[in-house]
Amino acid sequence: MIHKYVFLCLWIWFSHGVIGDTDEVKSVSVTEGDSVSLNSGVSEVQRDDLILWMFNFNNSEIRIAEIHKQVIDMFNSKEIFGDRLQMDSRTGSLTIRNIRTEHSGFYKLQIIKAGVTYKSFSVAVYAPLPIPVITRDTSNCSSSSSSKRSSVSRCSLLCSVVNVRAVTLSWYKGNSLFSSISVSDLSISLSLPLEIECLDDSYSCVINNPISNQTTHLDITHLCHTCPDLIQKSQTVVISVIVMALIVVVVGGVIYLYNKKCKQACSEDPAIIEKQSMSEYTQIIYCLQMRDLPQKSLLDVGRTETAVNYQHNKIKKAAQEIIRPKVIELI
Repeated sequence: MIHKYVFLCLWIWFSHGVIGDTDEVKSVSVTEGDSVSLNSGVSEVQRDDLILWMFNFNNSEIRIAEIHKQVIDMFNSKEIFGDRLQMDSRTGSLTIRNIRTEHSGFYKLQIIKAGVTYKSFSVAVYAPLPIPVITRDTSNCSSSSSSKRSSVSRCSLLCSVVNVRAVTLSWYKGNSLFSSISVSDLSISLSLPLEIECLDDSYSCVINNPISNQTTHLDITHLCHTCPDLIQKSQTVVISVIVMALIVVVVGGVIYLYNKKCKQACSEDPAIIEKQSMSEYTQIIYCLQMRDLPQKSLLDVGRTETAVNYQHNKIKKAAQEIIRPKVIELI
């Protein structure tokens, strides 16, 4: 009777790991959607061997797969893993296909052969990393003076990612870390600002977790240009200059055409053609007086012609009085 009691105690101690080999916890990291294998370390399962896998779900260990007497039992693992679990009948290793983030946690393996061996796995499943997006932060568009003689345009940027957790978002200048921000297991959107000189294109934005990273390099050609308000002011100045130039051209053209039309009208006027003997001064006076003839009555036209003829005769008579003594002296 005493021997049976001692044997029962020893079996309980063995089954609970009081006597046996215990390995350290092995960490495994994997990207969501990939497959991961948890190796039992057993080369070949014997008939009397027992291989048991347990998963810590909601703070309690549940059995998810077992081999006993070379028979596989998956218990109620489909409620958590669906059809993703697969147990190797030869080695007892466990494979999780198309793993999800909710499958992260502790997996415990119990191997009962000649003795009892325990193994533990800490599985971390990370969601695929998005590509960081760099945009212009127009809310902080400015120009800062770098010296008394020159002003350097500065560019305000924003690197953003959405729906991420357990990641670090960083700005790098070349290979050197410039700034960074981290987020824990909460799934949130993350942004990291940066203000640089518009001529500097050595920056890149990087998002990373323990197993992967994504990088976006800064393209200053598309992002670092003049601030929108400065662009608007420049456009206003250019448009004003163009409008003023057009006004000057139009006014100059109107004046040129008006003068040309006036000269053409004067040169084609029959009254002027008949009075070719008039002096240039007389013709000018006549032309200026005849310019508004279409708006005047016929009486005004007659008066204008009479005045011009009077001036012509007067100038002609004065010329004769000057020339006559000269002719007499010569005779």
